[in-house]
Amino acid sequence: MTGDLDGKTAVITGGASGIGRGIATKFAAEGANVVVADLHPEPREGGTPVVEAVTEMGADAIYVECDVTNLDQVRDAIDAADEFGGIDVLVNNAGIYHSKPFVDVTEEEYDRLLAVNLKGAFFAAQAAVEKMLEHERGGAIVNISSVAGLIGSANNSTYSVSKGGVRLLTYALASEFGPSNIRVNAIHPGLIQTEMTTEDIPIFGTDAEERYRGTVPLRRSGLPEDIAEGALYLASDRSSFVTGESLVIDGGSTYAR
Repeated sequence: MTGDLDGKTAVITGGASGIGRGIATKFAAEGANVVVADLHPEPREGGTPVVEAVTEMGADAIYVECDVTNLDQVRDAIDAADEFGGIDVLVNNAGIYHSKPFVDVTEEEYDRLLAVNLKGAFFAAQAAVEKMLEHERGGAIVNISSVAGLIGSANNSTYSVSKGGVRLLTYALASEFGPSNIRVNAIHPGLIQTEMTTEDIPIFGTDAEERYRGTVPLRRSGLPEDIAEGALYLASDRSSFVTGESLVIDGGSTYAR
């Protein structure tokens, strides 16, 4: 490991499972203190909770219960980083998926998806920026969007709207807070193998998985570790001159259509 995040403190929403878990453990391995902000400490995929796994690696971590639609809990998660000297990195990873024909989407479904995927990211970033401005050492925000935030697809209208909003939020914040050395970038994952894509989106473990792989130029499925590597780059000083960017990590599938 390179120690790219030595002495840094990262808050990761949705950090207990899937992509968030991959990012949390990668950051800890690179020297970061980690605040795991999630609804539950136990990973959906089973196994050791992230905080325990990180502690076993010799890093420091705490778990904070956080529903990103609850702004008090969002601020508590950001404040929890003060235990390690204050937040340096925010990863807006918490999100949910929803697929339904456009004409059948209800107001309740729309509001729920936007509340988690966009409102949660917006106000977590707001709380993080306030802290970063206070301690005057800059910082990095990594927003986990989706390829759905770049292109639309049938039956994914609400999800695409929410993730497209995350992309544009990224550009706006990068412009506004660049002078304060707060870098804001987005990652757009393709289909990544997690509990969400195994259970909520029944792709992996079905015939659809093989068909999907055939559309990916690299001919494999994505893994949380793939996204974690991109997040590490954007969170570390290796990307010190990078802000307002969208990093697509999808094996080339989006632009091979």
